[in-house]
Amino acid sequence: MGVHSTEFNSLGLSERSTKMVGYTVKRILLAILIIACAVSTMFLMIHAVPGDPANVMLGPRATPEIKEALRSRLHLDQPLTTQLYYFFKGLVSGNFGFDIRSNRPVLDIVLEQLPHTLMLVFSALVVSTLGVPIGCYAAIHRNGIFDRVVGAISISIIAMPAIVIGLYMLLFFSVELGLFPVIGAGNSDEWLNYLWHLTLPVLTISIAWIGYISRLVRASMIEVLGQNHVRMARAFGLSEVTVMSRYALRIAVLPSITMMGVSVAFILSSTVITEIIFARPGLGSLLFESVLSRNYPLVMGTVLVSTIFIVGGTTIADLVNAALDPRALKDND
Repeated sequence: MGVHSTEFNSLGLSERSTKMVGYTVKRILLAILIIACAVSTMFLMIHAVPGDPANVMLGPRATPEIKEALRSRLHLDQPLTTQLYYFFKGLVSGNFGFDIRSNRPVLDIVLEQLPHTLMLVFSALVVSTLGVPIGCYAAIHRNGIFDRVVGAISISIIAMPAIVIGLYMLLFFSVELGLFPVIGAGNSDEWLNYLWHLTLPVLTISIAWIGYISRLVRASMIEVLGQNHVRMARAFGLSEVTVMSRYALRIAVLPSITMMGVSVAFILSSTVITEIIFARPGLGSLLFESVLSRNYPLVMGTVLVSTIFIVGGTTIADLVNAALDPRALKDND
């Protein structure tokens, strides 16, 4: 009997592993397709700007020779399909083009700013997970004082744009109280100083997501606590901690994992506002300055890297969700 049970479990694990590999391949191929479509759309939108792109990028004071050299360098003197071909050919080989101002490779400039944005996004995601225990506690003590207060605060903060939260935090904690630095990213060689400069920008982005995730976990937790398997676990005399951690939270947290992947897009968009408000380096500030100066190669490079992280975050969240919930694999058969 034990041998047959072991063989059955082995077959079940093998079948699930095969499905997981197939699902992973599908998600990766879909992510590549989405990135290609997004970059192509951005490329066409930039080239749809009225006027000669060389005149727009270089300005009216540039000589005809310089404009012609830029057209030849960016293949602007060729059909649009040929330009798109050369663009993707450069991407595959790691050539994102050159900055028209400094003549430096776009990839080098983007990689210089990338660590600042990654640190900001990663920190905001970590802080946002505080919404999980808050939502669990609110669900366990449903309709209590804690649940009502957290619900009111969460809804109020969720309704506020990041720019409003950032400005108020800057004015109150930095200007009025002087507890945090006003602007800048601090010294990256001194971690305490760097993290001190990072505190307010992270709170600006994550505080609304703490409230959103807490509401999501609360609703999901209340639904799971009423299901039969939780009642059965309690009937067998398991401790409340075991019931919550092993039988309730694991299922209730699944919508939050999916939402965390989707939130990467919103957090990256919030970094643009946050980096401008707090005068921080990063992809957001780089994109803003590139658009103002009409530095299109730099705009394309920044958008491409941002798109990769957004799609990558969503893909990772889907894979984690599938690993925790076998029903996701069945739905994709």
